[in-house]
Amino acid sequence: MPERRLNILGTRGIPAAHGGFESFVARYAPYMKNNGWMVTVYCQGAEGQKRVSKRRDVWNGIERVHIDTYSRGALATVEFDLRSVIDVVRRPGVDLVLGYNTAVFNLIEKLLGRTVVMNMDGIEWKRSKWGRLAKTWFWLNEWIGSRLCDVPVADHPQIAAHLASRGCERAVVIPYGSDSIKDSPSSALAAINVETDRFFVTIARIEPENSILEIIRAFLGAVVDAKLLVLGKFEPNTNTYHATIAKAIKGSTSVVFPGGIYDPEVLAAIRTHCLGYVHGHQVGGTNPSLVEALGAGTPVIAHDNRFNRWTAGEGQLFFTDEAECAAAMRELATSPERRASASADSRKRHAEDFTFEKIHRAYEDLIERAASRRS
Repeated sequence: MPERRLNILGTRGIPAAHGGFESFVARYAPYMKNNGWMVTVYCQGAEGQKRVSKRRDVWNGIERVHIDTYSRGALATVEFDLRSVIDVVRRPGVDLVLGYNTAVFNLIEKLLGRTVVMNMDGIEWKRSKWGRLAKTWFWLNEWIGSRLCDVPVADHPQIAAHLASRGCERAVVIPYGSDSIKDSPSSALAAINVETDRFFVTIARIEPENSILEIIRAFLGAVVDAKLLVLGKFEPNTNTYHATIAKAIKGSTSVVFPGGIYDPEVLAAIRTHCLGYVHGHQVGGTNPSLVEALGAGTPVIAHDNRFNRWTAGEGQLFFTDEAECAAAMRELATSPERRASASADSRKRHAEDFTFEKIHRAYEDLIERAASRRS
């Protein structure tokens, strides 16, 4: 039996306060620790420091390595990834890298004979928000990552198909997981001023490719007796897309922006007591927010594309334009029977592929096999 040590790189750290990878690690690292693994998670520290430091502490039995950076913003993440690789090569164990955005640095691990398992994330270089230089960087790092790692992981069958089209036919499909939530107290809704079965919710970065503007226009055009809760950082004074959204709302009090919410109890209440979760993501693989909605039995209205169709399943509602989105909202708002059937289909789809038990075990089996091949 090889030494059971796991190093996790590529996230901002734990506990989760950012996105899907962080939420995954916050659950997966304790799972591995409870199964007898020694786990280290690299966490991004303070940015823009004149003198950078590296600190270690323990969170729920997990060793954390906090690394500061001289840089700020996107460059800070690149610097953090490089410093993480430089540190991890001094440690024993398998390296689980979440994301390929700086895969060029992971070449260092391979040159030193380390075992690297890499989650290939979404097709980042196809996202409209990036300029030509950034797209070229992501395209190159996706190619490097898919070839250098011992095992590439795709979170969606369509991501595996995409990698195969670029010459990598060995990707293993493991999607995201989430809890199965049967019910949640509605009292948590009071803090955000919404009522049970009187609101829709969308959870996403407020960016064009997530269809936020289209969802808001559809909601306003649907004329339903409900609110639309938009969870995500909203900065209309500094972001032109956000400013366009603010203008489209025209002072409506029915569209609510409470910011990012990471409290699990509040999120559970939102998902179990809303009319439906509206998912506008146009690109990417298996989205964690969509999986979490399925786990809560939430009816789903999703942008109609190959990624969302597989994840949500055919029992949900889909849209290709604002009119179809508005019609789906009206259907869920006025038909308890349709909500009930969509809710049941959400739970069924979640049980098929997205329980934590299945996902965590699949990752552990994969990492054990990769470690055994190297031992």
